[in-house]
Amino acid sequence: MSCGEPHETDCSEVLDHLYEFLDHEMPDSDCTKFETHFEECSPCLEKYGLEQAVKKLVKRCCGQDDVPTDLRAKVMGRIDLIRSGEAVPEHDVTVETVTAEGGVQATSLRAKEA
Repeated sequence: MSCGEPHETDCSEVLDHLYEFLDHEMPDSDCTKFETHFEECSPCLEKYGLEQAVKKLVKRCCGQDDVPTDLRAKVMGRIDLIRSGEAVPEHDVTVETVTAEGGVQATSLRAKEA
């Protein structure tokens, strides 16, 4: 996505690092560049707003659930693979969650290479 206008910080760079910005995982100087870009670029600002809303919704709906240790390790491992640029194999992942009634619900997810 690009608005077609020239910016000091390119739209693709902003969108590639949007979650680092949202999660406060970047240096202050980069945050300042992104904030300036959002002031100039309405499509990127809109994308930022949407991702911020999704993140808040997920936190509100799922923030109280305990994440199984093995699932967290698998997810973090895949994130590390993606960040390092290695190929991520496609496979099924089954996630079990405990329902409010005390039952167990299994959900099968298809993980694909990014």
